[in-house]
Amino acid sequence: MIITRTPFRISFFGGGTDYPEWFKKNSGQVIATSINKYCYISCRYLPPFFEHKHRIVYSNIERVKNISDINHPSVKACLESFKVSKGLEIHHDGDLPARSGLGSSSSFTVGLIHALYALNGSMMDKDRLAAEAIHIEQNVIKENVGSQDQISAAYGGLNKITFNMDGSFDVSPVIIQQERLNLLNDHLMLFFTGFTRIASTIAEKQIQNINKRHSELLQMQQHVDYAIEILKDENTPIEKFGELLDHSWKLKKKMSDIVSTPEIDQIYFTAKEHGAIGGKILGAGGGGFLLLFVKPENQLKVQETLSNLINVPFEFEKAGSKVVLYEPGGL
Repeated sequence: MIITRTPFRISFFGGGTDYPEWFKKNSGQVIATSINKYCYISCRYLPPFFEHKHRIVYSNIERVKNISDINHPSVKACLESFKVSKGLEIHHDGDLPARSGLGSSSSFTVGLIHALYALNGSMMDKDRLAAEAIHIEQNVIKENVGSQDQISAAYGGLNKITFNMDGSFDVSPVIIQQERLNLLNDHLMLFFTGFTRIASTIAEKQIQNINKRHSELLQMQQHVDYAIEILKDENTPIEKFGELLDHSWKLKKKMSDIVSTPEIDQIYFTAKEHGAIGGKILGAGGGGFLLLFVKPENQLKVQETLSNLINVPFEFEKAGSKVVLYEPGGL
């Protein structure tokens, strides 16, 4: 049996410039971090004593004889890509709900690819792991997804990710003092809005609007470098990072009329009234998790004000996708 643990991510700035429709003409960049909330994938050979050949357990349970009968798009695409011949049981568990803006679908795909390679006795480098997950999601499943989630899940850590016009990418860790990193972490709060959504649907509309929102995307791309300057200059108040988040969120809302909702706008307005400096809905928008930048002394007030929402404490993590149980075999 193989078990992989793959982190979810928080994207701070540059989201939208990681879509191929944008970066193949303009290049792109984001700054994002992985967090200590994870997707777990267990994968083992299924003994040949059952009517079904494959068993896949997630929010549904699938028992099928052929890979072509699998409903889960990522599982089906990955098993077809690996040309799996033996029966498999695949089990998914996640620390946080799907469709919530934390890159959960990409963490699933990265974790599954990682598990399948490990089950075959092969270890994957992070670059190839991310690239294969991007290929599966964008070219095989044909989801409307960007390219940052798979990279953050595979690599882990706080990174500037650059997307080149030839389709390649570069990952540069953001090197700052641990105290500065802790200070940033201490100013962040994560709330679940209670609304889940299909990210691909929202992303599709944003992609359609890319040519109309060239100015906004260029500004959002520039925010990546501004954010890194803020983090690296210890003489700059960390609150400037929160102010930049607020500015970027206003730009992101212009990308599509379904990025936000009246309910989300009200939550954000209320949070700012009670001490939040900035924030954003994570992922494509429309629901899921709301990230807020709040001074530690104001966080209790914000939490009490948003008491109807689930507050999820978190910490940054650095490991990326990893195999936590390894008993190799052969496909």
